[in-house]
Amino acid sequence: MPRFSRLCVTCSGENKAERNRNTKIFFKGAYVKYPFENGLAELPAEDRFYCINEYIKTLIALEKGGELQPPENFREWILYTFGTGIADLYMIPYNEKIWNYPAEKMSLHWVDGRIPPRPPVEDIIKSAIGIETEGYTHQSVFTYPVTGGIEALVRAIAAPVEDTIRCNFSVSSIEKTEDGFLISNGTETITADRCISTIPPQELLPCLLDVPLEIREAVAALCYNSLFSVCLGVSHPVNDYSWLYVPPQKELGMFNRISFPSNYSDAVAPAGHSSVLAEITFNEGDAVSRMTDDEIISHTVEGLTKMDILGSPEDVVYAAVKRQEYAYVVYDLAYRENIGIVLSYLKDVGIEPLGRFGEFEYLNMDGCIRRVLDFLDLNNPA
Repeated sequence: MPRFSRLCVTCSGENKAERNRNTKIFFKGAYVKYPFENGLAELPAEDRFYCINEYIKTLIALEKGGELQPPENFREWILYTFGTGIADLYMIPYNEKIWNYPAEKMSLHWVDGRIPPRPPVEDIIKSAIGIETEGYTHQSVFTYPVTGGIEALVRAIAAPVEDTIRCNFSVSSIEKTEDGFLISNGTETITADRCISTIPPQELLPCLLDVPLEIREAVAALCYNSLFSVCLGVSHPVNDYSWLYVPPQKELGMFNRISFPSNYSDAVAPAGHSSVLAEITFNEGDAVSRMTDDEIISHTVEGLTKMDILGSPEDVVYAAVKRQEYAYVVYDLAYRENIGIVLSYLKDVGIEPLGRFGEFEYLNMDGCIRRVLDFLDLNNPA
């Protein structure tokens, strides 16, 4: 068992449930197997032919050599990897929906391990004629806390040092001294030997004095998305899916992913009920960001009803919206240059960035914990 998995299993103790991933893509009214290229048999015949034909044409072009240039951005990588059919029908529109950013303006350095790779042609043909294939086994089985939600895992990991953790201390200034750091919230100052930052650099730099213009410009150029999490309690069981991906479909609206936490643990919702979480990405200042919570909820409930996940809006017995400013790190074409400038500056200052937003890198929860373990190994060699 990998080190990360051992840590989570050990810390969770008995508070964990194991589930098989059951993930779909909602496409033209059908629940298509994820990843998309493994569910081609569930597509309309014309779409199925389009995907197979373009995929094979792409493979032939690659075999001939010279006809396809190596990709230089995310859009080109999608076309190069999956062909025009899969790219046009799903990969490009879905990714542009969730990232809220043009695919041709995104880097491709991050795709390895994050997006399923090019499948063998045999799997594409099998998928198209209805022979079961499994192209992406990552997270095919996962564990989730029985009670407490995913935060229960964080609390379990923190439990041995909980007495030393100080919360609700809004940092306003950080000053480097000969002995370490002076960290203040405006009324109280804490002296620290080291400063490890997990907050976004956009929030960290205003706490520092005399930050050079070049560094401030690099931070301002870093792209990210914000997120509406629409949390619904439903008066009945809804389905047995883990989560759904929803590419652009005008009649459904803005949410790009729907998950069903009550399918992760029987204790997440009251008996006979279920929970649904819809995610909508936005950028501050756009039309979506100006919607009220009630408008976001109404919009989401309407879309879920059209998908038959809800029988009617009256099925919803609880609704809330959580707004998160920093949600997805967007890898634009200038990302690596800008983040390199920022991280180099923080290193010179002596601040150690760590985690998804500290390092400003698109990391899942498991990736964040792995980075911490690697950080501990590096700073505490045996």
